[in-house]
Amino acid sequence: MADEYKPMGVTMANLTIGYGVLLIVWGIAVSLLSNAASITSYIPTIVGIPMAVSGIMANAQPHKKKLWIHIAVVIGAICALGGTRFFMVMSKDDVSAYAKGSMLMLLITGVVYTYFCVQSFKHARRARAE
Repeated sequence: MADEYKPMGVTMANLTIGYGVLLIVWGIAVSLLSNAASITSYIPTIVGIPMAVSGIMANAQPHKKKLWIHIAVVIGAICALGGTRFFMVMSKDDVSAYAKGSMLMLLITGVVYTYFCVQSFKHARRARAE
């Protein structure tokens, strides 16, 4: 599509790759900084890998871009939903600040990413109607 929706001047496929890489780096960094012994500290990394792969595949297979971005928006929504756990643990002393920060980051970035995807879908629908 020539008139593709580009939040912040970036295509949705490239935004998806960037978001996936952010999640991967965040999960590794937080796990290393906190000396976490639990696999749960790597949840952002675990979620970021399929997110980045979806963006890469959207660029590699332009004829299946819609499919790959739809897969990515589901992952983004899962990030947002998983991040809502922050509200359950924000006042608990037995949960580390790193874990709380990761949950809050997943909530905020998941909501923003999902919003951009919905705007992209609306834009594509309007473009098809024209």
